[in-house]
Amino acid sequence: MFAPGHLGELTQLVPFEMVDEVLAEAGGRERRLRELPSRVVVYLLLAAGLFAELGYRQVWARLTSGLAEPGPVPSSSALAQARRRVGVAPVKALFELLAGPPAGATRWRSLLVCALDGTTMSVPDSPANLARYGHQSGSHGGSGYPLVRVLAVVACGTRTLLAVRFGPFKSGECTYAPQVFGCLRSGMVLLGDRMFAVRALVTAIAETGADLLIRCKNNRSLPRLDTLADGSFISILGGVTVRVIDAEITVTLSGTSRRTGRYRLITTLTDHRRYPALELLTLYHHRWEIETTYLELKSTVLGGRVLRARTPQGVDQEIYALLTAYQALRLAMAEATVAQTALQADRASFTIALHTARDQIIHAAGIIADSVIDLIGKIGRAVLADPLPPRRVRVSPRIVKRAISKHRAKGQADRTNHRAAIAIDVLTEPESTTAQAP
Repeated sequence: MFAPGHLGELTQLVPFEMVDEVLAEAGGRERRLRELPSRVVVYLLLAAGLFAELGYRQVWARLTSGLAEPGPVPSSSALAQARRRVGVAPVKALFELLAGPPAGATRWRSLLVCALDGTTMSVPDSPANLARYGHQSGSHGGSGYPLVRVLAVVACGTRTLLAVRFGPFKSGECTYAPQVFGCLRSGMVLLGDRMFAVRALVTAIAETGADLLIRCKNNRSLPRLDTLADGSFISILGGVTVRVIDAEITVTLSGTSRRTGRYRLITTLTDHRRYPALELLTLYHHRWEIETTYLELKSTVLGGRVLRARTPQGVDQEIYALLTAYQALRLAMAEATVAQTALQADRASFTIALHTARDQIIHAAGIIADSVIDLIGKIGRAVLADPLPPRRVRVSPRIVKRAISKHRAKGQADRTNHRAAIAIDVLTEPESTTAQAP
């Protein structure tokens, strides 16, 4: 009966003992012997996170296809009852056990580089989901499906999840942000966009001991307390001493057209000799790695699909299972790139890792480690055998990539990813215009 409960090779990262422990602590363990033990149900939920296009009975078929004796096939209602019996708490606890940076995670000047940002996920438009989560309204007709707002802190490079919070769409990202700051500590630098450049959040981040590098509005009124040799200056925001870096960034597209924009960054890394302004401006570009993380979750794994669950409890359970499966896969990829020091973590193909992990589940392979421990495994070897090419410098316009209507809107929209050359100039002179109030 326990044989169908596995995650292929990823079971070594989410072992039976770990699942049994979270079930015992969360009270999700069965009180009598069942054909669907709680441990098996947890692995079913995790596997469903990797087979997002399939219903739970089809996921079950893949869990058992590689077994010599697959046993009886449970009905849809039996699987639904088993998922309700397990509940949310064990899956949430499992994710929290796995959350965090892997050994050998990418660092910049001894600091672990992390990024903070939010996204949304669509859920079925059942009355319960609509009442709980709500949907986005607007002149284009709204989102159509209820939306869950998700906020995460991601380790750049390995793109592993450090902390995640999610809930109703009506609550903004700044509302959820303090709930993920518990993962921050000294030795980290947090990258964030302009939304998070508010006094309360800057103060809360600084109190954790972590450093920050956040973009703010160019006309943000910040007092110039001291001008440093590289042109940046010391200021104060929310009682926190910050360094302000102004820069002009010129992007040349395909050697012809040019675009120039202004950036203003605030950071608690105030030592301009140890942390040069130009390097900080270049480092800030890595904030986009959290956007890639959301792309992997929502496009590569989910394929743009709506989640399955029609109740808020089911949505919570499904999201935590999805995040746990993603984290386990990312940890397996990180182990491979750490072992191969010549390969940077961001050149590991998530798509290759995902399909290899699916194959291991279907074949029920690699569940228990052999006597000779394989630190890389088939997932790692597949990633190392076909790495992504070095990332090219490209820019892409910030527009809707998937239009609400299939009919062409008025005017032309440039959706081309352009090859580009980027030049960064740190501005050393204060603005001549009077800054506006924040």
